[in-house]
Amino acid sequence: MTDTSLSIILEAIMFTSGRSMSTDELSKIVGETSEEVNTALSELKARIKRRQDSALQLTEVSGRWIFEVRPSLSPHLPESFRPDTPQRLLPAAALIAYHQPMAQSQLVEMLGQRAYDHVRELANLGLIDRRRDGLTRRLTTTRRFAEYFGCPEVDYRAVRSWFRSEATKAGLTSAQLAASLAPDEQMSISEFVEEDNDFNPTLSED
Repeated sequence: MTDTSLSIILEAIMFTSGRSMSTDELSKIVGETSEEVNTALSELKARIKRRQDSALQLTEVSGRWIFEVRPSLSPHLPESFRPDTPQRLLPAAALIAYHQPMAQSQLVEMLGQRAYDHVRELANLGLIDRRRDGLTRRLTTTRRFAEYFGCPEVDYRAVRSWFRSEATKAGLTSAQLAASLAPDEQMSISEFVEEDNDFNPTLSED
């Protein structure tokens, strides 16, 4: 390590990468322990927050860190400047938003085995939170998700209500909404009928 502080080096790495990065990944790059990297990231986050004229903020989502534009500046950015989300991920994103908090196993029932990869990619983009809850994963949307899709609310419950309202206006079920976003018009999505809005972990390992 050079005389340059670890937090400054991490700032340069993440800013240059343009994507979310885990503590373990950063630890391997800089050759420091995960504990040292976590401490440096916390210091960096606090320092950036104190910068009154900074356009960026450092955010941690599901164990991954990413630089993003402050929410107050989003309205000033051209829509074409938004980070692109692959279209193949949109059906999974819509289903999670509609049914959250959603067990990953439920998403697999609707989309099939490809759901596992889609959840991983959405989490890496910082769009969803996937937390262990017993023997399954609990999927919810993030503030970054709400900003990206133009939802006026941030809390996942409010995002769920907004998505359901939009689907109802279009006369679509959640599966139909997801299918309409699929890159393949013939994509088959199973309908999921939930009993209530409370998350009930399944007994299968995801």
